[in-house]
Amino acid sequence: MTHHITAPELAGLADWFKSSYSDGAGNNCVEVADISATRFEAVAIRDSKDPAGPALLVTPEAFASLVAFARHFDV
Repeated sequence: MTHHITAPELAGLADWFKSSYSDGAGNNCVEVADISATRFEAVAIRDSKDPAGPALLVTPEAFASLVAFARHFDV
């Protein structure tokens, strides 16, 4: 299950960090935050260019699957 929420609604809950695979020029950055220990029990994902915009919440298991899938295509 996924939920959409705005990143400011997560203020105080999320320590955001950029993906190590983000564009070095800062143009294509994804940020994630582990909020699994909160009432959301999720991993939050947002666009670093729009920190006040939407955040996608996914289960930790779904995020782990996404990372494993992405690693399959690592070049």
